[in-house]
Amino acid sequence: MGLFTMEHGKVAYRADFALYGTAVVALAAIVVVAGPQELRLDSLALALLGLVGWTVIEYLLHRFVLHQVAPFKRWHEEHHQRPAALICTPTILSASLIVVLVFLPGLALGGLWHACALTLGMLTGYLLYAITHHATHHWHAESAWLKRRKRWHALHHHNAGQLGGYGVTSAFWDHVFGTARASAASVRGSA
Repeated sequence: MGLFTMEHGKVAYRADFALYGTAVVALAAIVVVAGPQELRLDSLALALLGLVGWTVIEYLLHRFVLHQVAPFKRWHEEHHQRPAALICTPTILSASLIVVLVFLPGLALGGLWHACALTLGMLTGYLLYAITHHATHHWHAESAWLKRRKRWHALHHHNAGQLGGYGVTSAFWDHVFGTARASAASVRGSA
C-alpha cells in the first residue's frame, strides 16, 4: 500500500493511532513542562479552542469534503460500502494538513507556545475522532455513549439517500446546522 492510499493494512492503520497518540502526549508534555509559566492559562485556552475547533472541522469535512468533493467523495463512498474495511485518511495527508493549517498559522500569529497549544487541542480532537470512528465500526458497545454514537453513525451509513448525521464524536453541529436526521434525532442523548 502506498503513502496516499485510503485503505490501509493493519500495521499502517494502527500506526496512525500510535503516531497521533504519541504526538498528543509529547505536545502536552512540551506545553505543560517546557512552556513558560506565564502562558499556562493562554495555553489551556488555546488547547480547548483547538479541541472545540476540531469538532467544527470534523463536521464540515465530513459534510462538504467527504460527501461532495472528488476524489474524497469516491473514497468516502467506498467506506460507506465497506464500513469494516481499514479505510482512513493517509497519515501523510492528515499530518501535513495539521502542520500547514494549524501549527504554522499558530506559529505565525502567536509564537511557538501558542502554536503548540492550539495544535495539541486540534490533535486531541482528531485522535478522539479517529478512536470514536474506529469504535463505531469495530468495537462492541458497552457504554451508553458509544451505543448512541454507533447508532448515530449507523444511521448515517445506512440512509445514504438522506443527508445528515455528519458528526462522529458529537451530534452537536448536526443540530446547530439542521442536519440531524429525524430518526437520528430521536436517539436519546445523541449529542
